[in-house]
Formats: sequence, structure tokens, C-alpha cells
Amino acid sequence: MFTKILLATSATPACDHAARVAFNLANRDQAEINVFHVLGIPTRGYSQNVLDVKTGESVIIDDAYIDRVIQELKTYYKLQLEQTPNHRLRAVIGLPHREILREARDYGSDLIVMGGSTGDPEDIIYKRNMVGSTLQRVARAAHCPVLVINRPAASFWGGISNVVFATDFSKAAMAAFQFTLKVAKELNAEFHIFHAIDTGAAPLAQLPPQDDIDARLREARRRIMSEYGAQLEGHHDYTVEVWEGIPYMEIVKYARQCQADLIVMAHHSRTMDLAEARLGSNIEQVIVRANCPVVSVNH
Repeated sequence: MFTKILLATSATPACDHAARVAFNLANRDQAEINVFHVLGIPTRGYSQNVLDVKTGESVIIDDAYIDRVIQELKTYYKLQLEQTPNHRLRAVIGLPHREILREARDYGSDLIVMGGSTGDPEDIIYKRNMVGSTLQRVARAAHCPVLVINRPAASFWGGISNVVFATDFSKAAMAAFQFTLKVAKELNAEFHIFHAIDTGAAPLAQLPPQDDIDARLREARRRIMSEYGAQLEGHHDYTVEVWEGIPYMEIVKYARQCQADLIVMAHHSRTMDLAEARLGSNIEQVIVRANCPVVSVNH
């Protein structure tokens, strides 16, 4: 299914779960894996003085320093690399999101794998730059799906039997649907299509009558079959569910109920223009809370 996988890593425990998935995928598909590390951010312009992203210290970058970092990557992933002969390692300086996107484009990757956690148990995901900055920008502009592994329970890929596609009926959601359908067919997995009608933002006194909510639930089911039904022909193991509530909570609950091995979503809010959208708050929350990997798709 995948031929070139880009693992964007800090080579720290924060990325161990993402690395495990990326190497498992590469071995399963006999794909090439590109272990890619942005080692530092230039302090100004094209200066050789770089702020090391792992230590936070200012260092002078030269070829010898980059070679040492490559050697550290080889040492850190020694066991995985021995089991995955089709690999390469790269270390560059620059802004992380910009370099990840450049590498993915030049490398021709068909999947980007990233960790969604900083690894600091005292910190929450929003206080650091993964979902707050790097992941937002990569997900927004990536030409291929972005697989985010946030929690230890999500640190595996294999034996996938249940895939949840959460739709918001946006244009990007159609791309996410097509990716999910491809995964489900190739892995012979059950395909669960899910939509959550947002009733969580309204105060209790302003909630519409239940008859109106029920009508919206029926309309959403009809729309799912109208937009996706034709492409589901020949794939018999699928279900359709529409719930009401706070979308990210309902998606996570439904995925747990289905014992989902993967959640796929469009990366942005349906009300935002693709060129301007940040990572939507629903998918941010799903990444933080889901106990399985989450794929963000925008093209």
C-alpha cells in the first residue's frame, strides 16, 4: 500500500511509538523508510549557529556535526534498521515543518508518520510545538496522508480489522474517505463511516427539540449514502452511524466501541478554507484522546 514512508523523528522516547508503527509499515509493505530528523533551527539567517532542538543549546553546525547526528540516528534505531534494509537517514537544519514538507515532496513520500506527543508527562500537547505548530503546518500542506501516533496504546500497526472514517462532508473529507476505503479493502478490514452532529456548543436551554435532532440524524445518514454509497459497492463489511453531541468526544467513543485500529479524518474544520485552515480542534482532540492511530488527510 505504501512505497515511501517518511518518519519525522526527534530520535527521543517521544517518537518511539511513531517509529514502531513506521518501521512495521515499511516491513509489511516492503517499503523504503526515510528516517528524517530536523536537528536544529538557525539562530539568524544562514548562520552556522543553530539552536539544537533536542538540547536547546546553541551549537555550530558543520559536516562533521551532521555526520555525528546521523550516527546517533543509526545507533538509536539500530535494531529497527537491521530488520529494515530498505532505509535511508537524513538530518538537516531549518524550521521543522518546512523541512518535513520539503523532504516529503523531494522524497516523493506517500505517507508521513509523526509523533503527537512531546514525551514530557508534565506537559500537555498544546504547550509544545507538535500539534500547536509543526503538525498543524505539515497536515495543512502535506501532499500525502499524515499518520499521527500519540499514545502508547496506539504504537502498533498490523492486524487491522476495524477502520473508522469520521466525516464532516467537506471536500477534504472525500479524500479522507477514498484513503480509508483503500486501506479497508487492502487490509480486508471493516469500514465504519461516522458523523457527529454538533449539539455540544449550545446551552441546554437553547438545544433544538429532539424531533429536529432526529430529523438531522436521518438527513446525515441519507447524505452519507448519497455521497459515499456508490463507491462502497463491492465492499460489504461497512456500517454507517450518526450520533449527536460534541464531535471529538463522539468520534473517540465510537472508535472505542468499534475497537477501531485506525481513525481517518480530514485535517481541517469544514467551515475553513483549505489554504487558511489550522489543524481543526476536533482532530486535535481526537489525536490527544484516541487509543489508536489517527490519519489526517487533506488531498
